[in-house]
Amino acid sequence: MFAKQLLSVVSIALSLGAAHGAVIEKRATCSNGKTVSSAACCAWFPVLEDIQENLFHGGQCGAEAHESLRLVFHDSIAISPALEAQGKFGGGGADGSIMVFDEIETNFHPNIGLDEIVKLQKPFVQKHGVTPGDFIAFAGAVALSNCPGAPQMNFFLGRAPPTKAAPDGLVPEPFHTVDQILARLNDAGEFDELETVWMLSAHSVAAANDVDPTHNGLPFDSTPGIFDSQFFVETQLVGTGFPGSAGNQGEVASPLAGEMRLQSDFLIARDSRTACEWQSFVNNQSKLTSDFQFIFLALTQLGQDPDIMTDCSDVIPISKPLKGASARFPAGKSKRDVQQACAETPFPSLATVPGPATSVARIPPPPGA
Repeated sequence: MFAKQLLSVVSIALSLGAAHGAVIEKRATCSNGKTVSSAACCAWFPVLEDIQENLFHGGQCGAEAHESLRLVFHDSIAISPALEAQGKFGGGGADGSIMVFDEIETNFHPNIGLDEIVKLQKPFVQKHGVTPGDFIAFAGAVALSNCPGAPQMNFFLGRAPPTKAAPDGLVPEPFHTVDQILARLNDAGEFDELETVWMLSAHSVAAANDVDPTHNGLPFDSTPGIFDSQFFVETQLVGTGFPGSAGNQGEVASPLAGEMRLQSDFLIARDSRTACEWQSFVNNQSKLTSDFQFIFLALTQLGQDPDIMTDCSDVIPISKPLKGASARFPAGKSKRDVQQACAETPFPSLATVPGPATSVARIPPPPGA
């Protein structure tokens, strides 16, 4: 697994310590009175205050937060040790190249639509004098902290500015097969089938952006402002034709009006190699948060040397806890609507949201989108 291949022993210890609430020794006190692990982290508190107010509109888990998290993946995963070994490409990964070489990379097909969030983020990079790679990782971590139920994300500092654009063809697309996606992620960082599912937890707080231009802003689950396992429930339900499965590339019939289901999510939820791990997140918030905390750190260190990076996770806010019940069947749905794909474990018993079925609200796009 990736954990044994890329992250250093120190990084793993810090990550797991944070996940279990362990106390990390503090070594510096900032001018705002906050104690952090390194004085270098103090410069990120003004960045935090600025983006919470002026990028995330007071700390909302809205379109800007969703797209900031998406940007982390698209910047990070564009790395290929296989190509590098052939002398065809070097570098890439979590280096911010998608922001520095945005006129190139945001025109790649899987990155269509990311020019909007890059345009919004660039002024903060220039204003605060930080590197694009560090800022993208930081903004993604802060974005998720605005979504109730999310773990406290890890943020490590120390990415040098990129020197070249990432090549096209390295970011998986919704219409790719499961084999293609697993092979691509294995090449990027030796991620295995389970870790691939962990990455897709990000779709719990996500919406469509140019998958189908006629249906932009459609969430991938009914609770796009909450980091919960509802996404893993609804992807396993029988589709009923919403928003209109008329052959749009990368899209399949959704079980709920106003919701979009990606073909890749649909297939991975049902593939024998990934179905049980997918189902394991249903109604298991602690597993969801711990696994995503780990995989986010792994993604944001692709192409970097963790041993020379500085842990500034103390700067990242702690999200609000979930309120009330966790995963439930949407109104009008029940266990009989589940397409059971895991042969090893029965689907968990869940309550159903009371009342008639309603349409999932569209996510308003970022300003200027």
